[in-house]
Amino acid sequence: MSETDEMLAHAGAHAAERATPELGSRPRRRVAVLSCMDARIDVYALLGLQPGDAHVIRNAGGLVSDDALRSLSASQRLLGTEEVMVIMHEGCGMLGASDEQFAAVLAADGAEPAWTLGGFQDLDEALHAGLERLRSAPELVSRAHIRGFVYDPSTGGLREVGPAPLG
Repeated sequence: MSETDEMLAHAGAHAAERATPELGSRPRRRVAVLSCMDARIDVYALLGLQPGDAHVIRNAGGLVSDDALRSLSASQRLLGTEEVMVIMHEGCGMLGASDEQFAAVLAADGAEPAWTLGGFQDLDEALHAGLERLRSAPELVSRAHIRGFVYDPSTGGLREVGPAPLG
């Protein structure tokens, strides 16, 4: 049995436990969280969230990509969220990754996507850049409550990253 088959069997056996017919699509806490897809980050446990509390958007690196911005825009404009948390993390696989080398690997397999990997060399700098993009994005209607954090998988702690230094 494949891993997917095992997970599907679990989902079927526990469907009634997870059913939430009383919940709507608008998050109760009016928060959207953009996080890295790293399997060590359990966003719900980390932030004390329950189903229906927040939108959780995940991608490689927790980057403010075009698609992340699309999802955050829908979250705010269509579903009423007013705050955004961005969570990146120590030991991220995107840290030190080369967009050029990744593109060459893809091209060798005949793939030439319109997107780039989004590798970065400095975690805090990448987070600052993402926060600035969100704070200046006209797609978002609520930009006053956008905050960024770095998660440390070795301690389980979160460190807030403030505004980017001037100059």
